[in-house]
Amino acid sequence: MENDKIILVAIVAVFLLFYFLPANSVLFNGSIDSGLNLLGDYAKQHILTCLVPALFIAGGITVFIQKEKILKYLGRDSNKAVAYGVASITGVVLAVCSCTILPLFAGIRKRGAGLGPAITFLFAGPAINIAAIFLTFSVLGYEIGLARAVASIVISIIVGLTMAFIFRENGNEGNMVLEKQKDDSPSAKTLALFFGLMVGVLVINGFQMDAITKYSLMALFAIGVMATVLLKFKKEMTRKWLEETWSFSKAILPLLFIGVFIAGFVMPLIPQEFIENVVGSNSIQGNLLASIFGAFMYFSTLTEIPILQVLISKGMASGPALALLLSGPSLSLPSMLVIRGILGTKKTAAYVALVILYSTIAGLIFGSLV
Repeated sequence: MENDKIILVAIVAVFLLFYFLPANSVLFNGSIDSGLNLLGDYAKQHILTCLVPALFIAGGITVFIQKEKILKYLGRDSNKAVAYGVASITGVVLAVCSCTILPLFAGIRKRGAGLGPAITFLFAGPAINIAAIFLTFSVLGYEIGLARAVASIVISIIVGLTMAFIFRENGNEGNMVLEKQKDDSPSAKTLALFFGLMVGVLVINGFQMDAITKYSLMALFAIGVMATVLLKFKKEMTRKWLEETWSFSKAILPLLFIGVFIAGFVMPLIPQEFIENVVGSNSIQGNLLASIFGAFMYFSTLTEIPILQVLISKGMASGPALALLLSGPSLSLPSMLVIRGILGTKKTAAYVALVILYSTIAGLIFGSLV
């Protein structure tokens, strides 16, 4: 318990430090400055409005959602067309990045979701959020926007199927949570309101609107969640929900902070001229490098689009551009560290390799068609 308090104080202290740290701080320079600034931007833009709601949703999935519901739609023995179809399009309503999707992935996995459908959800969630797709159409053009939308769904399903084929699970794997006592369960309507309000926070955060209106709506939804919990939930269930949320937070936040800093630290060390020269043609090397670069770098939600706009204007070919658009939002070094804690080293390595491989192939196909 004492260690939990120390971790909580450390997380809050780091968050506050980087939230108020000036972007042009003279205390740091070069790669260290880049790492700190990226971590500061992440704290400002994602912790409170994206990651915290996702953590509470994950805790709620673990405690309140009956395992049978998860197994019906996403279980390893469920109808494959339904499981992979649902997993591949769920991310449309969630404007989340490769890090914010992690608590949700951990939550459904912990409740018994099969490896394949869970992996499909993990890839598709950040890849096809509706805001990113529309912005891609608007900024980068119709062809690459349509290619991104279609390829994201197709690749998410293929990656999930491949992972399920490589790592065949037994009947108990992935099911680590005992069933809750149904006598303490809130009603179906209460749970629908509870999850709807929390998901609403993520959805509203992804919309492009006036900041005052956006944050007012998000605050209203958050107040609604608190009111629902206080009025409709029994104390024991509330305690379990908060404990599960804290458990996810301890497992995910420290690794994310470390990974985001490392990604920012590495960025200045990569010569821009080298990247632009290598990805200037629709070659295997160019698409592969773009996929690897996207997989290991951290892109905040939607920031991959203006970055690509600049690279394309300087000669980046269309194939590598799509490859980066596919691997970048779905993976990052921070997310890899967390996924390893959930799936283990072998499955994580296989997942990363498959994302890079299929993104490279998609880039090659797209580059040959346009």
